[in-house]
Amino acid sequence: MALRCDLIIRDATLIDGTGGPRRTGDLGVKGDRIVAIGDLGGASADREVMATGRALAPGFIDAHTHDDRAVLCGPACTTCKTSQGVTTVVVGCCGVSLSPARFKRMPPPPLDLIGAEGWWRFGDFGDYAEALRKQGSEVNTYALVGHQTMRVEAMDGDVMRPANDREIHHMHQRLKQSLAEGASGFSTGLYYDPNKHATTEEVIAVAEALRTTGGLYSTHMRDEADKVLASIEETMKIGKKAGVGVQISHHKCSLPENFGRSTQTLPLIAEYARTQEVAYDVYPYPAGSTVLMPDRLRDDVKVMITWSVPHPEMAGKYLHEIARGWNSDIKAAAERLTPAGQISFQMDEEDVRRIMAHPLSMIGSDGIPHDAHPHPRLWGTFPRVLGHYVRDVGLFSLETAVHKMTGRCAEAYGIVDRGTLVEGAYADLVLFDPATVIDAATFETPTLPSIGIEEVWANGVPTFRAGFGDKGGATGEKPGRLVTRHRG
Repeated sequence: MALRCDLIIRDATLIDGTGGPRRTGDLGVKGDRIVAIGDLGGASADREVMATGRALAPGFIDAHTHDDRAVLCGPACTTCKTSQGVTTVVVGCCGVSLSPARFKRMPPPPLDLIGAEGWWRFGDFGDYAEALRKQGSEVNTYALVGHQTMRVEAMDGDVMRPANDREIHHMHQRLKQSLAEGASGFSTGLYYDPNKHATTEEVIAVAEALRTTGGLYSTHMRDEADKVLASIEETMKIGKKAGVGVQISHHKCSLPENFGRSTQTLPLIAEYARTQEVAYDVYPYPAGSTVLMPDRLRDDVKVMITWSVPHPEMAGKYLHEIARGWNSDIKAAAERLTPAGQISFQMDEEDVRRIMAHPLSMIGSDGIPHDAHPHPRLWGTFPRVLGHYVRDVGLFSLETAVHKMTGRCAEAYGIVDRGTLVEGAYADLVLFDPATVIDAATFETPTLPSIGIEEVWANGVPTFRAGFGDKGGATGEKPGRLVTRHRG
């Protein structure tokens, strides 16, 4: 009997996510799985898509996001991802997660990156997982639990000190419970005030909960500037002592005096990789974004404001221009703007390219979806890699780029049956035009959707189709699921 599918994509250039060479063929989907790949001339389907000249790849896995809240608030918050070809997002990064904590008042920055009033209502990770199940989402969600979130809860907001044994035990138990309820790992943001007073020993003690549950340790390291090498060493020590794999968030070498130091950091990480499980993510821009911290500003690092509670009209303006208009210095202006967010132009393009091209890298947007004037990485990361860095710059091949966005991420995070085009895998797919794909978002106009992404499917269901409807291509479907780390 001839094969009957729900969907067949015909004559596509198949980029399978392994890094191996492309080939031309058909791909069949039935339900939520890929059921056949190759010459499907004898098969039929309810829907057939002719993909001649277009590339078909596994749906992109955004290796680093702050989408904890976005995955629960519909296409208005997730089209920035589906329009790029993203089908799975990693949330709970940098020690910031929307659970497990219930706060009656706003927690300190940077937790305000993801949670506004009314959103800190998930007292357990299980509550968050249940909300995902009930409401559905356009993307799959892989969740980490944030140290900063647990610290604020365990220490009742008194976080400008090391935690005591009772508080550490509370966080350890919270993490252990969260892992049992479907979380996949533990993240820290040791750079930030609610986390920076945590000792290495505190982090190890909490992370010990990962050892028996097979979870992952992810970190925004303590320092990405002058002490970046020491921070890598601390990170790897935590992983070794806890007996778990390590994922370094948005690896970079910050501030002008550290430009070029990726020639030191990358060999160090690679040396550790000989004996420990380690990976890192990177975004394809020489500027970062986070909350505005007046005490860390420098005159030689340009800053753009992404949001401000007392002065929302300043979103999208450069700090030095605001300071000039207020007849003040940048620190005083920043203090007037806070609570606020910033884009800081603090990296060197050559470092970005070197870090991205390294075999251990994977691509993550680190986008902040609730900023009034976000960093363009929120809307443009993946097409920027495919268009600018593959086609225009020639940094690496299309096959390598797709691998860094799919199979490499799935391997690093222990995500099973996603990230590659193989029979039996979940039908997370993206169809794009390799000749035209490119980011359109800029620092000045950051919410423009990218070009060249034609259609996206999560678990066999279309979530984005270029030109579809009146919602920027979003289909309105919510096939996303909670994805958990393989712990075998």
